[in-house]
Amino acid sequence: MGVGNSKLEKALAESSDEERFYGLENFGNTCYVNSVFQALYFCKPFRERMLQYAEQRKGNTDDLPGCLAELFLQISSSKKKTGVISPRKFVAQLKRDNELFSGYMHQDAHEFLNYLLNQAAEVLEEEVKQQRQVQGGGAVMKMQQQPQEPIVTWVHDIFQGKLVNETRCLQCETVTSREEVFMDLSLEIDQNCSLTSCLRNFSAMEMLDREDKFYCDHCCCLQEAQKRMLIKEAPKCLILHLKRFKYIETQGRMRKLMYRVVFPLELKLSNVLPDSQGADALYTLFAVVVHVGAGPHHGHYVSLIKSHASWLFFDDENVETITESQVQSTFGSTQEYGNSNTDHGYILFYERAPTPGTPPSSLKESTHPIGAPTAGSTPFQQPH
Repeated sequence: MGVGNSKLEKALAESSDEERFYGLENFGNTCYVNSVFQALYFCKPFRERMLQYAEQRKGNTDDLPGCLAELFLQISSSKKKTGVISPRKFVAQLKRDNELFSGYMHQDAHEFLNYLLNQAAEVLEEEVKQQRQVQGGGAVMKMQQQPQEPIVTWVHDIFQGKLVNETRCLQCETVTSREEVFMDLSLEIDQNCSLTSCLRNFSAMEMLDREDKFYCDHCCCLQEAQKRMLIKEAPKCLILHLKRFKYIETQGRMRKLMYRVVFPLELKLSNVLPDSQGADALYTLFAVVVHVGAGPHHGHYVSLIKSHASWLFFDDENVETITESQVQSTFGSTQEYGNSNTDHGYILFYERAPTPGTPPSSLKESTHPIGAPTAGSTPFQQPH
């Protein structure tokens, strides 16, 4: 079923006149590009800034962010609401910039997302530096000699959060804190778990003892200690990566963890991370990048997008409407093996809600007990 189907047209009739829903051509295992692209395109703050950036670049597409901006502009300025567009120039630039993506092998969508956001941030940082040099005139050398504050681009403003690594010496009780920034969080998963439990485990207290003792600067020696990682500042758009691919030493290879991980449509960090700034903010799920397949080195990527109260299924050129029960089918199976459903949520995109008090969603974790089967859940078929 393609983008021109009547069911889709009817479902999108009530959407904004400015909204566009376009499939993307696949150039040989570039589904990892297409799925991530759709998630970023429907991240409204990112799209707004990217379209402004496209106007600033004025057709200059000699780097990856420039090609991405042009692609955003092509879709948003199309007269038709639906269709198919070619990301050929963007894919070609990606392959030139990074040899990891230069071939036609199956690639990891999370690695691509990381590279794309970091590359965009680097290009924007360089542009800010050049602007400062032009504006600074003769003071350029003096500015370079002085320590500079980190440049915060609009990519950082949207996706960047802050972590604090706290270590407490059990001998002198001194707490050492170290801050670091993140664009996304990678979460360990277990069978029949929830996103909330994954976040709790992320910030769980870890004991440092025996061979892993901590060097305490106050005691001037190795000591037993407790360590934990907390989200200090939550970003506007929170990207959560479920670590479904794991190296198994006994098998000597990577394998996919087809665990059931329940993720909600609405997420409050205060439920798991009360110490974080902005923990009371309500986050709403707007995109899921799904890995379809039984192994890490092959398979397919699709994306599930929520737009104007409708859930959409983007599979390269094809765009279809789906139900919330089909979104639930990507939670995973209660039985790790022997299940034909290999569609699993892999990257989750949450956006901070502008106002609190959003009505409870049917996908809240309390609605469906962990491990309980969901009626009407139909897996997405793997086309190739």
